[in-house]
Amino acid sequence: MLKKIAPALILALAFCLPANAAEIEKSIMTGGAKGTYIKIGRDIAALGRECGQTLNVVESAGSLENFIGVRNRKNTQFGIVQNDVLEYLKTFEANDAEIQKAVKGVRIMFPLYNEEVHILAKSDVPSLEGLAGKKVAIGVKDSGTYLTATLIMDILQIKGVEKIAINPDEALPKLQAGEIDALFYVAGAPAALFQGDAIDGSKFHLLPITEAPLLATYIPSRIDAGTYDFQKSAVDVVSVKAVLMTYDYDKKRNAYHRDSCKAVADFSSLILNNLEALQRTGHPKWKNVDLTALPPGWKVGVCVKEGMAMDYKPACIAKATPASDESGENDEYLNLLKQRLKK
Repeated sequence: MLKKIAPALILALAFCLPANAAEIEKSIMTGGAKGTYIKIGRDIAALGRECGQTLNVVESAGSLENFIGVRNRKNTQFGIVQNDVLEYLKTFEANDAEIQKAVKGVRIMFPLYNEEVHILAKSDVPSLEGLAGKKVAIGVKDSGTYLTATLIMDILQIKGVEKIAINPDEALPKLQAGEIDALFYVAGAPAALFQGDAIDGSKFHLLPITEAPLLATYIPSRIDAGTYDFQKSAVDVVSVKAVLMTYDYDKKRNAYHRDSCKAVADFSSLILNNLEALQRTGHPKWKNVDLTALPPGWKVGVCVKEGMAMDYKPACIAKATPASDESGENDEYLNLLKQRLKK
């Protein structure tokens, strides 16, 4: 087990600098309690704890809430969102001056992993265009599924859809009972909601998503045959990339901006230097992270670039403060790491 500890992590921690002032409060906005975002956030917080830095992991409704939260929520420097949130806000919130101000100020920290767009529909709905005039569950407001479903149907100009704003886990039994015709769900395949034998493949199927107008915003992808018990053939769909975002802090503006910029630089350095450790011990989706796969439309923050410098050393604090959200999933790894560093 000790061999799995990344040398880069040990080096990063060994060269951390002692803090000269009280630690600024830091938070990352994620998603629901059972989702992937919150687990990714906990992995990042675990890195911070080993550097003696506290990162509060905040549960949320998802991408839209996270995006606005990084702009408006106090002591919230990080958020995980889907990359199509920018296109959604420019399209549907173009007249909201505060939101457009946030759009101009957000910055990407790192691209993360792709999430497939699942549309589970009755077998008599042959395509996306077939959703016209149907009842379709699109996720709760402010969630990533909600914004992707709304944007896709707008791009393709699908008319007359009765949009039902409920979570996918609420929508699935309604679909099976015939109360709705389809549901959207944005999640990395295989999505736990669709696993098992509860979905009848003779009654329901995943819609292909191959329409050319979508490719300006989304990534072509494929859900392989047999990913789900009800799905016998491969289905071509699109994916949206989850990204770790931050804000364009100005160190010359005030103490909060200066300290927040330092926090962004510190965590940029920790993630960059310890990606291999995250891929081995963190959530499985870390294995799909490509830090070079920057989605179009996003700018990288100045504070992020500062932390990416070869000679950058994060400011570590001698004694870690427990984070406000701890899963316990990495306790064994962290304990072994502490033992190794004492030798």
